[in-house]
Amino acid sequence: MQHDDDWKAKLTPEDYKICRQKGTEPAFSGLYADSKASGIFNCKCCNTPLFESDTKYDSGSGWPSFWKPISPDSIKENRDSSHGMTRVEVVCAECDCHLGHVFPDGPQPTGLRYCINSASLNLDSKE
Repeated sequence: MQHDDDWKAKLTPEDYKICRQKGTEPAFSGLYADSKASGIFNCKCCNTPLFESDTKYDSGSGWPSFWKPISPDSIKENRDSSHGMTRVEVVCAECDCHLGHVFPDGPQPTGLRYCINSASLNLDSKE
């Protein structure tokens, strides 16, 4: 497991704040918010495959949204009661990188909306 100084050296200050300190990027500002590119979205910190572009959709939320992870084992879900709300945080199962949150208002077949920070992802493009 990497130490805090290793993450600071590997990530930009903004990426560090989001990935390691559970921050968030402003809505509609992230690199992948409106992206239609095909490929696999990997964890910014450890390169674990997390989401496929085939499961990405436009939720109107301002963040990249997916209706399922690439594998149930690629993510972990944690209870998040910060900011006066109760939500379900999504983190990379491999390195605990903060990805975003999951909500029960997504499309079928899962009914889930994985609302993910672009700063937590790298796209391995098929194009």
